[in-house]
Formats: sequence, structure tokens, C-alpha cells
Amino acid sequence: MATATSIAPASTRGLRRELGLASTTAAVIGGIIAVGIFLTPAGMAKALGSPMWLLAVWLVVGSMTLSGALCFGELAGRFPRAGGAYVYLQESYGRRTAFLFGWMCLLVMDPAVTASLATGLGGYFAYIFPLRQLLIKLVGAGVIWGLCLLNIFSIRFSAGFIRWTTWLKLALLGFLTTWAFAFHLGSWSNFVPFVAQRPGSLPLAPAIGVGVVGAFFSFGGWWDVGKIAGEVRDPGRTLPRALLFGMLAVTFCYIVVSAVFLYLVPLEKVTSDQTFVAQAGEVLFGPTGGVIFAAIVIICLVGSLAALIISAPRVYYAMASDVLFFRAVARTHPRFGTPANAIAIQGTIASLLVFMGSFEQIISYALFIVVFF
Repeated sequence: MATATSIAPASTRGLRRELGLASTTAAVIGGIIAVGIFLTPAGMAKALGSPMWLLAVWLVVGSMTLSGALCFGELAGRFPRAGGAYVYLQESYGRRTAFLFGWMCLLVMDPAVTASLATGLGGYFAYIFPLRQLLIKLVGAGVIWGLCLLNIFSIRFSAGFIRWTTWLKLALLGFLTTWAFAFHLGSWSNFVPFVAQRPGSLPLAPAIGVGVVGAFFSFGGWWDVGKIAGEVRDPGRTLPRALLFGMLAVTFCYIVVSAVFLYLVPLEKVTSDQTFVAQAGEVLFGPTGGVIFAAIVIICLVGSLAALIISAPRVYYAMASDVLFFRAVARTHPRFGTPANAIAIQGTIASLLVFMGSFEQIISYALFIVVFF
């Protein structure tokens, strides 16, 4: 005779472990590489004034981030449940701290990051196809809900989408590198002097501070993969490897892309982050360079949004499973086996923020609370 467990409906069972090493590694890379790599190298290079110091900052911050990622990989293997940092805080400091963190994620951090990425995506889309402000917001909200529906429909399809967008990101960045060097579009003299700081750069100590802040911003997001530990096959083995491979790939990518930008645009001609990207695009592709770079940024942002939307709702699912949120949020979809209610909550709050504020206002809404926590 069947037991009660064997005939339990899908809505009361746990999440399905369907993610392998490739999907998990893609989630790490996809969650990190967004618009940051197109914005931060200019400010870092201008402040440091030295290719050698820029390389050193990327390597040091990459190593520090890798150390943190490996710690999270060990924690994810020890506590292979949905929720990531929420679970680790609960195990280390108790339910009260986990409760505060979970609600901060629910109301502030996750929807604000989602909304800011979607708002930025809408802005780059409008650069290619001029749109009114309302339509820009509709594009951002539309992308959020498209990805939410994909996540509700299937974790495997969502993971496949993340894999393809991540490999496409890396392929496009590789194409930029090959195009620049193969056709000799820049100058190796831009790297000379390699060690000494150029006139106009900051004194070394504050310059390193600016560089480290920019690098940490660019590496942000690696911790989100722990939130999907409940859907990873053999998490004790897969998650540490995914974090290791992902962080090594991102560090290598950031160093190469920064080198390409320096090769294309001399440091003395760098005025701001945005003009730096436009200058590099013009050298690579002529007058249409800005449009091409905008398209590449959109692809990077879609991939990052997909990684964020697959990971963030697992915190709310874990909270509801621990009776720290509405129990209905802990139910999985009876057909698809995904935390549909948790995903819908993130999509709803993020969409409201998209319509309520600008990119700067959304960031201001979240920054103080997140940093304080």
C-alpha cells in the first residue's frame, strides 16, 4: 500500500534537484557579469593611472572574492537547502537574524536590484529604439515578467536560458577582444609606462581604494548561487566547483576586457565611464559602435536578470518553509514543481519599483538599508 509520503501532491514536496555543474556555473557567471564591466574599468584606470596597478587590483579583488565564494561553496554543501545566506545566518545566528535578512531581501534588496537592472536595460533599449519614458518602463517590467513566467514554467528551461545567455555574453566579449587585436585597432603604446602612474591620476593609496571599490562592485552577485542549492544535483560537490570555475572565468574575463579597453583608448583621453564605452565602441565599429555596445549590454543585463530571478525567490520559499512568511509561498506549483508564488512576489514588487522611480531613485531606496545590514 502506498505511504502518505509517496502520494503527497507536488505542491507539498520539496524543490526538484535538476541543475548540474554547467547550469550552476553559468548562474555564477551570469549573475556577476552585467553592466559593471562596461562602466568600472574607466574610473579604475583613470584613478590608478597604471596598467600594472589595474591588473593588480583585479587579481587581488578576484582572489578575495574567490575566497568568499569558496566559503559559501562549503556552506552550501553543508546546508544544501534553498535560501543561501538566509540559511547560513539561521544556522549561525538563529531565526531572528535570518528573519531580518529574509525580509530585507524580500522588500528591499532583491526587488531593487531586479528593478535597477530592468530599468537600465530599458534605457539601453531606448538608445537603440527611441521610446517614451512609459514605454521604457514597460520594456523593463515586460522583461521581468517574461523571465518570471519562464522560471515558473520550468527550472530546466530557465537554467538552459541562463546557460545560453552566459555563453553568449562570453562569446561577445571574446569577439570584441579578437576584433580589437586581430585588426590592430588600438595601440600597445597605451600600456607604456606599465608600472609608473601617469600624470593626473590619484595618489596611490586613494587610487587603490577607488579601484578596489569598483572591482568589488563588478564582482557583486556571486553569492546568489547558494540560494538555489535546493535544486542542484550533488550540491556538496557541484556548488564549490561551480563557484571556483565561475570566479576564475569572471576574473580572467575582467582582466582581458580591461586590457582591450586600454588598448583601444589611451588613458589621457578617458573622461567618464559612459564616454569611455562610446569611445571604445567608435574605435571598434565606427559611428554605429554605441548601438552595438548597447545591444551587448542588453544581452548581459538579460542574463543577469535571469540569474537573479532564478535565485532570489528561493529565499522567500525558505522563509515560508520555516513559517517566517506566508505558508502558501512554500508551496510549489502542482505541475511544474517550481516556487511559483515566491517568483510572482518578486516580479510584482520589482515591477512596482520600475514604475515608481528612476534608476538612481531605486538604488537610493536600497543602498542604505542593504549596506547597513
